[in-house]
Amino acid sequence: VAKDLGLQLPEFRDRGIRVVSEGRTQYFALHGKTGHLVTAERIDREQLCENVQQCVLRCELIVEGEM
Repeated sequence: VAKDLGLQLPEFRDRGIRVVSEGRTQYFALHGKTGHLVTAERIDREQLCENVQQCVLRCELIVEGEM
């Protein structure tokens, strides 16, 4: 994510960047040392999308300050 935004890691950490998922469970997080998008919770496809052929989890990346 840091690379995609064109940010260096110190700048990435200082901007208050976070990932927000729909619903209560936050399935994704940002690794503070690498800037990689990682899974924060176990993702159970059968539980989330039991009767849907294409399972999609949406999340938003929030960046504080100007880009």
